[in-house]
Parts: sequence; structure tokens; C-alpha cells
Amino acid sequence: MPRQWEYHTIEPPKGLTKRETVDPTEELNRLGAEGWELAETISYDKGGTKLLVFKRPVTDSDSPGDG
Repeated sequence: MPRQWEYHTIEPPKGLTKRETVDPTEELNRLGAEGWELAETISYDKGGTKLLVFKRPVTDSDSPGDG
């Protein structure tokens, strides 16, 4: 059976002016500790990152119908 993935997205945090990005290291470390890996970024048409896309493998205990 092919590997199954689950996905999670976050918006890069913005500062007070809503233009500068705030360092997301703490959030990225938390997600990494939970098994999430940065897979891709989705950008606005005219530049800037809109979303960070993370993925992690679905484990048997996460599969629908188990439990």
C-alpha cells in the first residue's frame, strides 16, 4: 500500500505593520517535534509567502477506522 500523508498549513506570523515576518522558529520547532516536515511554501502572485505546507506520514493509529 502506498504511504499515506497528512497535511497541515500555517500562515507565516506577521509583525505589527502586517508586512514584516516574525521569526517562526518556536512554532517550527514545535511542529518538527510533532513529526511535521516543511514540504512546500505557497506564495502570493506578487511575492511573499502566503502559507507554509507541512506533511507527515499517517501512522496506523492515525488511520480512519482504527480504534
